[in-house]
Amino acid sequence: MSTVYLIGAGPGDPGLLTIKAKHLIETCDVVVYDYLANAEFLKYARKDAEIIYVGKKGGDHTLPQDQINQLIIDKAKAGKSVARLKGGDPYVFGRGGEEAEELVAEGIAFEVVPGVTAGVAAPAYAGIPVTHRDFTTSVCFITGHEDPTKEESGHNWEVYAKSNSTLVFYMGVKNLPMIAGNLMAGGRSKDTPVALVRWGTRCNQESMVSTLENVAAEAEKRKFAAPSIIIVGGVCSLSDKLSWFEKKPLLGKGVVVTRAREQASDLADVLRHMGACVFEFPTITVEPLDDYDEVEQAILALGAVDWLVFTSVNGVKHFWTQLNEIGLDSRALGGISVAAIGPATADELKLRGVTPDFVPPKYVAEEVVAGLLAQGIAGKNVLIPRAKVAREVLPEELAKAGANVRVLPVYETRLTQADATEITEALAKGNIQALTFTSSSTVENFFTLLSPDTLRAYPDVKIACIGPVTAKTLSRFGFTPHIQPEDYTIPGLAAALGAKL
Repeated sequence: MSTVYLIGAGPGDPGLLTIKAKHLIETCDVVVYDYLANAEFLKYARKDAEIIYVGKKGGDHTLPQDQINQLIIDKAKAGKSVARLKGGDPYVFGRGGEEAEELVAEGIAFEVVPGVTAGVAAPAYAGIPVTHRDFTTSVCFITGHEDPTKEESGHNWEVYAKSNSTLVFYMGVKNLPMIAGNLMAGGRSKDTPVALVRWGTRCNQESMVSTLENVAAEAEKRKFAAPSIIIVGGVCSLSDKLSWFEKKPLLGKGVVVTRAREQASDLADVLRHMGACVFEFPTITVEPLDDYDEVEQAILALGAVDWLVFTSVNGVKHFWTQLNEIGLDSRALGGISVAAIGPATADELKLRGVTPDFVPPKYVAEEVVAGLLAQGIAGKNVLIPRAKVAREVLPEELAKAGANVRVLPVYETRLTQADATEITEALAKGNIQALTFTSSSTVENFFTLLSPDTLRAYPDVKIACIGPVTAKTLSRFGFTPHIQPEDYTIPGLAAALGAKL
């Protein structure tokens, strides 16, 4: 038998997952996850891990609790390590204690990994501190949905009503009229501030502040539904003053990132920081070559090279992988001038101890050519490590200028066999406001996976391109970008989206 880890996945913001939780998801044989555990965390799981969804919402239970317990027990007895991934904290209204009792009864080893609970995180993201010296010195976490099989309620409404504590109700939005009514009947002032936070800490978070007397009617009018946290107390009056998350420029905006999965994180992370709901839809995959003999021979002959020109981060990574494979390092570039087509590529070189001699003011091949001509590249031996298939502008123009150019494929890009169902469904629901393209290949492969006519059916969806070359490729499919930054970089693209979306 192996160990079961009862893991708190936090309230939904991927950044609130603990380091220990991430490590266990990466290493366990089985991941059993809930409705409120962000499915994005599953990307950390091993490729061979068994992934099992056991979500429960509003009476729709994939598996009842007793069957979930048995599932976990069976997997552990089969010798599997199990990551039981639960939203929030497993011991705060997460039924983690019940699952732990079952494991003890079966003699199965377990550990508990606490998570950030929604009762603290959701209010914080809505500008509400659950404790504040000017308002209250205590907080009470309360279930808004008791076990229906209990003979007597565990609630003492008179105590709640007369307490000065901040009251935080989980899973109570359906019972909001009853909650508010009982508190007022117990003596709590009808003017007490009350806040609701739905999908707290996630990109689709929304919140509202009302009073105990009016909150149920206002929540119904605004169609607030589960999952929502209810906060009762004077601290709710701080929401307007301390609100920060819902001020993010792209909050709630659905943005598709089409970059290769290996590169998607930089753009996706920036967009998420700006509040966007990111749909990762990698249209290309970056893969090593089947044979690296030519690359190794070229590296061994670096002594005859005057300029190394890197056009992408991937080119740097794959070139250095082969450099290291044959026992060499950055010293092999001694005496060679190095150019990088943009700041990200330059940064990748700097990580390896190489500061580029030239980075163009604009990050397209034509600007590199102009800059290198000014550097006196005519007559020089130029090696360009790049993708197997790429634009020929750079090598052709350098050759015209009199340089001796050799293109050296060090990796290749291929069409990702992705299923476009998630994107088409999100488009149909109105959940996507923008598409981003960062290269010609992402455009070409996107429209291989999703028909241009499908996209034309949604004229309000904005298209953002990183630069003119990508925009030109887009025009072949009958589209003109709505958003294109003057600075042809990932930060520039994200900033343009924030300003115009």
